[in-house]
Amino acid sequence: MVGLHSVVGILVIAVNAAAAAVGLYFLWRKRSPRRGYLHLLAFAQTSVIAQAAIGLLMLSGGSRSVDRLHYVYGAVALAAILSPWLYAPPAPARRLLWFTGAALAAAALSVRAYLTG
Repeated sequence: MVGLHSVVGILVIAVNAAAAAVGLYFLWRKRSPRRGYLHLLAFAQTSVIAQAAIGLLMLSGGSRSVDRLHYVYGAVALAAILSPWLYAPPAPARRLLWFTGAALAAAALSVRAYLTG
């Protein structure tokens, strides 16, 4: 299970970084995101949720991280990807900024969580 958690952790970092980069590209070009980006963003968010679920399964099985900050980084990354669903404004450009920022935050926090795990 630890190996799966590590592999999914790398996937979370890569997919969220890609979603943030593509989102920044759309923001920079002042264009509406295409359907492919929306699927990438959904996959990025789902990967964070899956990673948290695997981590909770490991905790229930008795595995513990050496550094307790690992749990904080994981929880904050999860909160970051969920926050735009609650707080993003309805304007499309501002909404895209929120989701892009959340993907960037999730990628950065996931890197830190990976290093402390």
